[in-house]
Amino acid sequence: MRYMVGVDVGGTFTDVTLVDTRSGEILNHKVPSTPDDPSRAIMNGVEQILELNGVSVSEVRYLAHGTTVATNSLIERKGALTGLLVTEGFRDLLEIGRQTRPGLYDFFKEKPEQVIPGHLRLEVDERLYADGSVRKPLDPDRLREAIERLKQEGVQAIAVCFLFSYLNPEHEKQAVEEIRRQFPEAYVSASHQVVPEFREYARLSTTALNAYLGPVMQRYMENFQQSVRKAGIPVDPYITQSNGGIISIQESVSNPVRTAVSGPAAGVVAASHLAELTGYKNMITFDMGGTSADFSLIENGEPKISMERVVEGFPARIPMLDIHACGAGGGSIAWLDAGGALKVGPESAGSMPGPAAYGRGGTRPTVTDANAILGRLNPDGILGGRMTLDVEASKRAVQEHLCVRTGLSLLEATMGILTVVNANMTRAIRLISVEKGYDPREFTLVSFGGGGGMHCGALARELGIPRILVPPSPGTFCSLGLLVTDVRSDYVRSMLLESTGGSMETIRGLFSAMMQEGAAMLEKEGIPEPKRRYVLGLDLRFKGQNYELTLPVEWSELTDDGVQGILTRFHEQHEKHYGYSNRSGVIEFVNYRVTALGELPKAALRRTEESGSRSVQPTSRREVYFAETDRPGYYDTPIYQRSELVPGDRLAGPAIIEQMDSTILILPGQTAGVDPYRNLVIHTFGEEEQR
Repeated sequence: MRYMVGVDVGGTFTDVTLVDTRSGEILNHKVPSTPDDPSRAIMNGVEQILELNGVSVSEVRYLAHGTTVATNSLIERKGALTGLLVTEGFRDLLEIGRQTRPGLYDFFKEKPEQVIPGHLRLEVDERLYADGSVRKPLDPDRLREAIERLKQEGVQAIAVCFLFSYLNPEHEKQAVEEIRRQFPEAYVSASHQVVPEFREYARLSTTALNAYLGPVMQRYMENFQQSVRKAGIPVDPYITQSNGGIISIQESVSNPVRTAVSGPAAGVVAASHLAELTGYKNMITFDMGGTSADFSLIENGEPKISMERVVEGFPARIPMLDIHACGAGGGSIAWLDAGGALKVGPESAGSMPGPAAYGRGGTRPTVTDANAILGRLNPDGILGGRMTLDVEASKRAVQEHLCVRTGLSLLEATMGILTVVNANMTRAIRLISVEKGYDPREFTLVSFGGGGGMHCGALARELGIPRILVPPSPGTFCSLGLLVTDVRSDYVRSMLLESTGGSMETIRGLFSAMMQEGAAMLEKEGIPEPKRRYVLGLDLRFKGQNYELTLPVEWSELTDDGVQGILTRFHEQHEKHYGYSNRSGVIEFVNYRVTALGELPKAALRRTEESGSRSVQPTSRREVYFAETDRPGYYDTPIYQRSELVPGDRLAGPAIIEQMDSTILILPGQTAGVDPYRNLVIHTFGEEEQR
């Protein structure tokens, strides 16, 4: 293998990383995104980075990308016309949902528009008991009538979700077989294949989303694969999943809902890789792009996984990296609400027209415009000089939309934009840390994305986070994450069992069946036996509880004697999460999980010995306004080029470090150094702490 390519598609820019596996050189490139067809920006970026570095397409041996196609289709409600087959009596379950309400006292809170309209939800005469045994066999005539009606309605996809099919999928299998015989052109999504797990509404919602997104993803993947082949790239591309692993295009078409947050997931994977290299095991990831900012927590080197997330108002019962997003990006628009209060986001100027500073017709003030006015962004050129900034246009936008209506000065309004957006992001970090029992002062803030470097210093100072780690190429960090991950697929089964040794034979059987499924998938992906690994997990709860705790387990623990050790760990985790544990309570096993991992070659981040202290000279200086200090005002600020910094270099704020894909702000009173992996380590309070 010679060259590896990773591509991350964002709302404003598409990032490309090229790695030479022989020399270890890592090269980066950015191109404007093309929201109408993301594959155009992907291929533009790949072809440009290869051409710029004199690399032949035939030398590319690995290509992976994170996609926002599924998420955008759901946001914009541009999925396929979808029908639904359910057990008789359950056609309205999508509408009924659960008793939990996001806005209990908000009479004007609107529920999200369902992805499957009521007239396309049809009932089938069949029924299982709660133990999976058959109460009423599937009526083939009713089934054929329902399929024929959906066919006449012109649906492109059909979701199938029968009651208790996670215990006995035979009726669903019969329905799928009949759909493929009677309506072969329809995309079919069955719940026993997508999420064979209990909790009826979440299972139905996930299956419906999967069907709704299937035809869209299928068209996109086929077009993308054709573009790759047309360009002469001799490999099939991989796609990132929401769990942080990658999968082939064929597998992603079968389960498109698993790609819902694939882009942000790649950045968390890359941060986890850095945790292993640097020894900073506890991290809070901060990914600020042009449209949004994404946050996640890594504890002891492991990213947090959520077994159920709400995606655009709908529960999705699939493993996802626990990423919290807020509408705070460089392109987030500043505006005044009806009461005259300053707001920032969630609406974004995107890549076209973009912020006013970009000179593409944007007229509304954004976070990028605020940073340009304060001198924090280089007016003579960003993206390595490929884009100049129109600072006067930024000033006009702030004056027209904010100053005239509020009476604030240009400087006050501009700092107000940054204060508000920083407050929004601080609140988001507290959601994933303080509100879940974690102290931010015990973590390292990993800052990446094109806009992260401009705001990380202020966020860390506000939250008391002692240090910030900025990777060598923060603006393209997510695309690097695609090159340090593995093939991954998650499997689950549900069965309520007593927490006794007598249940272990049944549990071993469930795990064995899922491991065989995982082995078949890894075989299809071309992963050799020595590169395969399986991670087992058990969901436990006190009897009568509504939520479970997931514990990792080893095969050797699944014995009569191993039960007590599992239960002891459950009590410890329950006490950690909830502050108590009923040692005499009855515990039951609920879900059984297997993660199949296939190890792939990875981009190597090479260590360089520190050069020792040396005098680092700035390439230029400019006046930059800082309010994040005891003496707000303009400071004569040294400007450094990231490419000229080497391991061992030390800097003191105020300072600005510029590079092609990002700009990094070091506030007055903060210090920074370059570590052996060329990460920039900023000490929030100017202290060189020892680990």
